[in-house]
Amino acid sequence: MLSLFFISILFCPYFCQEKTVEPAYTDISFSVMFWNLENFFDWKDSGLSDSDREFSSSGDRRWTKSRFYTKCNAVAKAIMWIGDRYGRMPDIIGLAEVENSFVVRSLVGSTGLRKYGYEAVHYESADPRGIDVALIYRTDRFRCTGSRPHKIYGKDGKILQTRDILEVQLEGSEKGIPGLVVLVNHHPSKYGGEKVSVTGRMSAMMTLATLSDSLRNAGYVNIVAIGDFNDTPDSRAASCLEGILLDKSGGLFKSGKGTVRYKGKWEMIDLMFVSAALDSCSHMDICHIPFLLEEDTSAPGKKPFRTYSGPRYNGGASDHLPVIGIFY
Repeated sequence: MLSLFFISILFCPYFCQEKTVEPAYTDISFSVMFWNLENFFDWKDSGLSDSDREFSSSGDRRWTKSRFYTKCNAVAKAIMWIGDRYGRMPDIIGLAEVENSFVVRSLVGSTGLRKYGYEAVHYESADPRGIDVALIYRTDRFRCTGSRPHKIYGKDGKILQTRDILEVQLEGSEKGIPGLVVLVNHHPSKYGGEKVSVTGRMSAMMTLATLSDSLRNAGYVNIVAIGDFNDTPDSRAASCLEGILLDKSGGLFKSGKGTVRYKGKWEMIDLMFVSAALDSCSHMDICHIPFLLEEDTSAPGKKPFRTYSGPRYNGGASDHLPVIGIFY
């Protein structure tokens, strides 16, 4: 399986899912990508969580140094294919399910991405699995002027044990590139069922709404919120952003597109929201890259090529497809 994976990288053509708008790629001002990298741990057991032990060389998954760097290279190759498709590398990339700063630094420093000058922003969160969100950006296109994590608070005022929302303020380093604030999200999952879990996602979305509104009031007009929201654009939680941020994924969702596949159907849970100033000059794509897919044996069609299939090492990159926002 692994050898076929690398052969596919070399010879498969690139394509994206159908787009609601056909972009003129030569007119791109900047791009913002997001990708949930599915349990992207290093191979060392630091004793910090059950997942940390599971995804280690001595753990149940036998997650070795070799497998770790294989995944680094697979992720980097996918990002470079996206760069080839759009005529330039993504300027800003939000990431989810990364264990620590070492993982993010390895991705940008030990692969072909190192020649593009990406810099990383990462903070540890309170997530019990030990996974966080992070952001990388091209230093020749932007400079970071500030960053901070934002905790998610529940109705009782207590901090939820989940991923923080990462705020990164960026200033364009070239003429024509605006300054903006990027908010990277990974909201609570539906583990335990919709009725049990919806309160966590409502709290996360309310935090995002409050944060975005505060940024607007402080004079920030260019805001991009990206992430794995574990909910579709028509969800109750997404309605919290009405009047504050605008959804860019609704068209894809309504046409049956998605970023994860569950029981043979695509689901749109990796979303992008923007402030009003960016709405008319942007659109969103799902990057449907051949070597990130494999046949779905449970239903006709393909599904994301996961790193693990149950307990078995599969050799893929993630159970999510990446998304990208193009800004003109």
